[in-house]
Formats: sequence, C-alpha cells, structure tokens
Amino acid sequence: MHQPRPPHGGNPRPLAVLFDLDGTLIDSIELILNSAKHAFRGRNGHVPTDAEWLTGVGIPLATMFRRYATDDADVAALIAKYREYQLANHDRLVRCYDRVVEIVDGLRAAGHPLAIVTSKTGWLAQRGLDNVGMGAHFDLIVGCDTCAQHKPDPGPVLFALDRLGYSPLDAVFVGDSIYDIQAGNAAGVVTVAALWGPFTRDDLIASKPAHFLDRISDLPRLIDTLQTSGNKG
Repeated sequence: MHQPRPPHGGNPRPLAVLFDLDGTLIDSIELILNSAKHAFRGRNGHVPTDAEWLTGVGIPLATMFRRYATDDADVAALIAKYREYQLANHDRLVRCYDRVVEIVDGLRAAGHPLAIVTSKTGWLAQRGLDNVGMGAHFDLIVGCDTCAQHKPDPGPVLFALDRLGYSPLDAVFVGDSIYDIQAGNAAGVVTVAALWGPFTRDDLIASKPAHFLDRISDLPRLIDTLQTSGNKG
C-alpha cells in the first residue's frame, strides 16, 4: 500500500528512481545489433537494417521478431539464434555508460529506492548488472518475465512502484526509448529522456518526456530540484 505524501512543508521521503537498462545504464547496442544480424543470417526475405532494428529496442525480443517471422515457431527459431550470439558475447560487449556507477552509487547513498524496468528477462538484466559491477545496487528488477504487461504499457512501471511502496507522484523513470517514455507517462511518473544512449532528442520528442538530459551526471541535480520543488511535472 502506498504511503501518503507528507503535508506541505514536511520532509518528503526520497523519490523512487526507475531506470531502463539497455541504452540507459549499460551500452549493449553493439551486442543487440550483432545478435540480430546473427539471427537473420542466411534467411530469405526481408532482413532489418540496424536502424530498423533499433526502432524496436525497448520492447520484448519476441515482439520485435514477430514483425519479421512467419509464425510462432519461426519466432522461437530466431530467438534461439539471437541468444546463441548474445550469450556467447554478452560479457565482452556490455559496458556501462560513463559515470553511471558513480551516479547510481550517489542516488543509493542519498536514500532513493532504485529499480530496473526492462523489456529483457530478469535473469539477463541481472547478468548485465553483475558484469558492470552493479549487481547489488537495485532494490528490484522488473523484466519481461516479471510482469504480464510490457512497455509501452504502464504495467511494468506500476508493478515496480507497487513493490517499492511508492505512488507515481513520487517517482521518476529514466529511459532512452519512446517505449520507456510512453510507459512512464501512462503510469503518471516523471519521465526523463536519456540522450546519452542511441536515440536523439528528435527521436524522442514525440513521446513527450517531461525532461531531457544530455548526460547522466545531470540526473542528481534534476532529482534534487524535483524533490525540493514538489512540482514533479
């Protein structure tokens, strides 16, 4: 059950901060694109370009492959080939964006509950976090196997907030894709577009994030402003 907001002038508890994972905290774009190329290698018919495949980053892998597959068995075969490359090369090709660990450490030290809301499976998200030294930094991981709904549906964001015991009015969601922003906006949290990932302001502006940040190093200042102003929109 969500705790009530304190009276005006009180000391609110630290905002909950939710993060997407790929393209927001960890740079796995090369791995994603290489895995897709491996999955489609030798295949007849349309093969997506890198730019086309990137438009699906932020939604579950099965949803992405259904755009190109003939049936469910074809989806399963494509995913199996994708995983073959992904798992063999994951630890070599996944790294943090600059200053991510430092910023996440600071938010945690300041008492902010932290969660990952990702469209990849929870176990693979945990592997990515372990690989970059953040395996124990987050209170919760919500993956595509955790919640029945998936981004851009608000369900995963609301699921995370319910587990943390927070209202959407007291939460921020940081993500790099339109699906992150759409999910966060539909959930009623403050959305922050991460421009240090693969997408530009022009890519994300139509999804209407509340804030744009060029660098993750600017996030603590923004959160402090939201925390003290009480105006979370």
